[in-house]
Amino acid sequence: MMPNFEDNTINTIKESSRVLIHFDLVLEDGSVAESTKAHNKPTLFQLGDGSLSSELESELMGLSIGDKKEFKLPPNAVFGEINPNLIQYFTPRDFLETGVPEIGTIMMFNTASGSQLAGVIKSVDEESITVDFNHPLAGKTVEFKVEIIDVDPIDPL
Repeated sequence: MMPNFEDNTINTIKESSRVLIHFDLVLEDGSVAESTKAHNKPTLFQLGDGSLSSELESELMGLSIGDKKEFKLPPNAVFGEINPNLIQYFTPRDFLETGVPEIGTIMMFNTASGSQLAGVIKSVDEESITVDFNHPLAGKTVEFKVEIIDVDPIDPL
């Protein structure tokens, strides 16, 4: 029997597919938080490896090469809710080496385990500097605009 080259199931996203994808992340105010298309650099995801939420993976299931889809996901399905425990307060003395940062500055901080963590300066006054270690998109509903470039690519990039 001859293979049926019209069968597109081999190009359909399944539970453990590797997916090369273009995406835009659009916030509720219409601003684009991230765009792989703008930089012409699609991203490769491995479904089932824990890097994507189950809600995001379920939106991609069944799509095929060339498919486009738009969908919204709530904060708990993407970057999480804002965790008040990740907002920390420092004194200006803590910034003697670097100088007092401006509001909105993203800085790297050393953790007790020796790794580094990015924090955003939220407020600065004479007595205190507030640093938010939440993901910048935490607490936000995000609209995804996706385009499937390849499914289980042999040489993805």
